[in-house]
Parts: sequence; C-alpha cells; structure tokens
Amino acid sequence: MDFSLDKEHELFKKTVREFLQRELEPISKDIDSKKEIPREFIKKMAEFGLLGLTLSSEYGGIEADNISAVIAAEEIGRADISVATAVYYLLLASWSKILEKYGTEEAKQEFLPKITKGEWFMGIASTEPHGGSDVLNINTTMKVEHNNLIVNGEKIFISGVKEASLYGGGFVTIVKHDPSKGHRGIAAVLTTIKDNEHVETGIIENMGRGGISTGYIKYNDTPYPQEYLIGDMERGFYYAMEGFNLARPLVAAACIGAAEKALDIGLDFIKNRIMFGRPLAKYEAIQFEAVEDYIKLEMAKDLVYKTAWMLDEYYRNKRFALSDINKMVAASKWIATETAYNILTHVMMWHGALGYSKELPIERGLRGILSYLVGAEGAINIMKLIIGRELFGRDFMPTKP
Repeated sequence: MDFSLDKEHELFKKTVREFLQRELEPISKDIDSKKEIPREFIKKMAEFGLLGLTLSSEYGGIEADNISAVIAAEEIGRADISVATAVYYLLLASWSKILEKYGTEEAKQEFLPKITKGEWFMGIASTEPHGGSDVLNINTTMKVEHNNLIVNGEKIFISGVKEASLYGGGFVTIVKHDPSKGHRGIAAVLTTIKDNEHVETGIIENMGRGGISTGYIKYNDTPYPQEYLIGDMERGFYYAMEGFNLARPLVAAACIGAAEKALDIGLDFIKNRIMFGRPLAKYEAIQFEAVEDYIKLEMAKDLVYKTAWMLDEYYRNKRFALSDINKMVAASKWIATETAYNILTHVMMWHGALGYSKELPIERGLRGILSYLVGAEGAINIMKLIIGRELFGRDFMPTKP
C-alpha cells in the first residue's frame, strides 16, 4: 500500500501549482470583487490543458485520469480561495465528460473542441424552483416533434448562465419525457441559451463565488436538434447520477485546496501574533484547535484521493461496485466540505476583526465554501442519504422511490 502520488502526478501537481500561483492567485481578489473570471485567464487554462483534462485528444483533451482531475481542482481551490474558478473548471471537467461518453458524434464535434479551447461553457441544469435534490420529480418536459426536441420548464440556481449566454456552450439538462416510467422517463438533453429567442434567463446574486454567475433558465417550447439528445432517452437519470459522481470529488478537492490555503494563513498568523506577551499558538485552546484542523484536513484529503483512485479503478476494470463508488463520492463531498467550512471559520476567528474584513481572503473563502455546504452539487444531508441507501438498502430510505 502506497499513499504517495507517483512521479507523473507529482510533476503534474508541481507544474499546475506554479502555473496557478503565477496566473490565478494574483487576480483572485479581483475575480470575486468584479464578479468575473477574465477570459484571458480562461484561455490560459485551456492552453495549459486544464479545460480538456480528462477528454479525448480527438477533441483537444489530454486524457488524464481522475486523480489528475482532483489534483487540478485542489490547486485551483488553493489559488482562488473563493472557489469560483474551481466551479468553472469542475463543471467543464465532469459534464463535458458525460457528453463525450454518451452524446452523439455531431454534438461532440460541435461542442467539445470549443470547450477545450476555452471558448464555450459547459454545465448542468437540474435544479428547479420546487427543489434540487429530488431529480425524479422534476417538472421540465421534453417531447419529440418534427425531428426536434421541444423543451418546456424552468431551471434555477444554475451555475454559468451568464457565461453560456455571452460566449456560447450549454448545459446537460435533465428533462422528463414520460412521467409513467419513473427513472426511465427522464432524459438528458444538451441545451444552449445564447441568442435563443425561445429561452429566458436571469441572474441571481449569491453571497459568494462571485466569479461565476448563478441564474435561472426558462424554456418556452424551445426546439433543439435530435442530435442534442444525450444517449438513451430512458437513461438520463443515470447519466445525471454519473455526472454528479464525477463532479463531487472535484468539489471536495476544491474545498480541500481552499482549506489548505486558509490553514497556512492561519498557522502563520498564530505563530507570529503576540497576545499578552506570547504567540497565540502557545495558548492551548488555539493550538489544539489548529492541531485538530490539520489532522481532519489530512483525513479528508486522503478520503478525496481514495475516491479519485477508486473512480479510476472502476472505469478501467470495474474493480469496485457502483455502490462502493456512490458511498465514497458522497462521503468525500460531505467530509471535505464540512472540514473546509470549519477550518475557514476557525482561521477567521483567530484573526479577529482582520479575519472578518476583506483585507484577507478568508471571508471570500468562507462565502464560497458555504455554497457547497448548503446544496451545490448536493446538500450535506443528501450525501448522508446516499450513504445510508448504499449501506442499508432502499427499504431503509425515509421514503421509498
């Protein structure tokens, strides 16, 4: 058993960190305040290979594994502690992969090269006004008419609405085509919104993650070509669950990166801040809290990397059952997010009034991490429900689907 990264992954981590320290960290404060990731930086990410990391070279990707994807997410979260840039990255990394695996060749040729070049956006449109976790009960519909897919309904709290509206790209959109079929009555459709007269969009102001937009999309008899149907019409629910399994470890890794940065700032501060004649780190209440934070962060990081390793093993040779993957993905998303939130809160409190100010990155990190605590890519209690379902079976779920 070896817990270290191999030489290839170590080199990748080193080069990614150097790139992000040079190109992202200096602009991270502006990303939050100006509420935009500069297009120039997105193009630099693309040229570096980060936007096509796990995609085939046929579409401009470099065919890296899930461990590499997690490394990149961690380093992006570290360089932009608000996690806005990490959100942009992880959405493209996970949902573009779903398009590559199950989409038509026409859609892949149209979208993926532009995504890997940093020209177009790719995200997920699942959440609706009545809730986001109960995918089975979505109200957005899709029907086939005259060789078109006609979509009606509303999605809300969708990341990347402004980006897709301005620059192009689209969303893996979860729709219902036959309510009588349950899970198999749900399809996944690739939807675009730029210059689309049958689509209405709006922006929702969040408290954090200012660098990437959040908004709503209303589809009004919106036609899309049949080539935009992703895979089998009866397997959209399963494609969505697979996409979340790819995205959640990246969320967890981004939270780990932000927490690592915050803890570095915090440890340096309490070693040098003198109160009542001695450093804060000499006070047992502060030192023990810092020690617990360090250990819990190491535990969370091990869990995230184990999950990435298991995903690679699952896709290479089906070494693990899907149930094992579901449990580990949910656990890593829950534990990493909660650990990061606690660390950022502690570091803010160590700094006192300074930590609450915008002079330090801690406050924007805390605002960003909160999005993943309350619901983005699945609320914490949903992660616990997933683990419980896999441990005890569906008969022990609060409501049996």
